[in-house]
Amino acid sequence: RGGGLKPDAISFSAAMSACEKGGKWNHALELLEEMRERGLKPDVTSCSAGISACEKGGRWGRALELLEEMRQRGLKPDVISCSAAISACEKGVKCERALELLEVKRERGLKPDAISFSAAMSACEKGGKWNHALELLEEPRERGLKPDVTSCSAGISACEKGGRWRRARELLPQIHQRGLQPAVNSRS
Repeated sequence: RGGGLKPDAISFSAAMSACEKGGKWNHALELLEEMRERGLKPDVTSCSAGISACEKGGRWGRALELLEEMRQRGLKPDVISCSAAISACEKGVKCERALELLEVKRERGLKPDAISFSAAMSACEKGGKWNHALELLEEPRERGLKPDVTSCSAGISACEKGGRWRRARELLPQIHQRGLQPAVNSRS
């Protein structure tokens, strides 16, 4: 603290990521605020770290606020910040908001990744919007992405909730064909 090195945006972002991994979302947000107090402008990386920390801490509302603050400050959310916000919506069972963010991602020319699709599907499945989850199951394939076990399991679970047992039976072999192990809950 004396006359030594002064933290910069990179060191703050790294510390925020450490807080996120340690489950200390509130500490990550304190660091984001400290950056501002020191006259450092949070960048996409530091804001994304804050969004991810909120997502891991189950603070979906705060994650979405940070995403909006990014836009207000002229920062363009990237794939990481958008995916973290969609994952936060999944944890908060905010299907409609997850779908909106997925659409915003597309409109901005950001290619949704498997994580985004899986999180949006899970949000829809948990929110009882099984039809939306099944629609999302097809899109990654159309975009050349390989569905992972999480998305396939969310699709199967959505089929269960929607009474679509035939579709669920069609999905199970796809998991095996891809060399994936079904999640325990996809077999129940």
